[in-house]
Amino acid sequence: MANLKELRNRITSVSSTMQITSAMKMVSAAKLSKAQDAITRMRPYAEKLTELLQNLSASLDGEAQSPYTVVRPVSKVLIVPISSNRGLAGAFNTNIVKRSKLVSKQFDDAATIDLLTIGKKADDVLKKDFNVIHNNNEIFDHLEYDNVKEIAEYLMKSYAEGQYDKIILVYNSFKNAATQIIKEEQFLPLETEVGETKVSPNATEYIYEPNKVDIIQELIPKSLKIQLFKALRDSVASEHGARMTAMHKATDNATELRDDLKLSYNKARQASITNEILEIVAGAEALSA
Repeated sequence: MANLKELRNRITSVSSTMQITSAMKMVSAAKLSKAQDAITRMRPYAEKLTELLQNLSASLDGEAQSPYTVVRPVSKVLIVPISSNRGLAGAFNTNIVKRSKLVSKQFDDAATIDLLTIGKKADDVLKKDFNVIHNNNEIFDHLEYDNVKEIAEYLMKSYAEGQYDKIILVYNSFKNAATQIIKEEQFLPLETEVGETKVSPNATEYIYEPNKVDIIQELIPKSLKIQLFKALRDSVASEHGARMTAMHKATDNATELRDDLKLSYNKARQASITNEILEIVAGAEALSA
């Protein structure tokens, strides 16, 4: 059994760790509230924009031609893993790395796979096995639409110029504080076809000005930029949720360990006191003999 001094030091160390994890949990909870509100307000707009784009595309019967809807044989692929710049978030970043590797294995061995990473944690790991053409780790310092738009425009330009035949986003989609859903989402070419189940028989017939073709050409770039911005918002909310959950578990584990150490300390202290009493009694009996 460890001596009393060692146990006291361990109790102090675990208590300090518990205070740190508890503070980090509260900070993440505060940040999560803001991030959750942002993605909750954004999702209806992004989904409605996508729905409008799909319905317009379905009604054009091939009239509209866009460089972002052209489907080519896949020989060059760009994967965009979205992680975080900080750790201590459980499996949040590890899952992105694993899924990105799985996505890369979906393509023929002859296909060229490049990565454009967003987030330091995924970049640090994936650059060992893949060709990372660029990283955008600083985007989380100022996560605003104008900054995200620049990345989206770069991706759109790369696809339109034929540098890549498919671009895929890999990110954590926020469900709740304890649950994040890993998504692999095709960014380009843009999927504009709408399934039969999504077309309502009572759908309203709209009058478009100037015309459907011009509107869809305007909507496609906007929809792509919103899609990337939503993915980043989702990832940020998921990160704070994952970190809050991880720190909550760490605090619980530290509390349990501290209680066990205190019990061991009290047992050791009691045993020490009992030994001292026995020595005193034995000494007194020896003097009286």
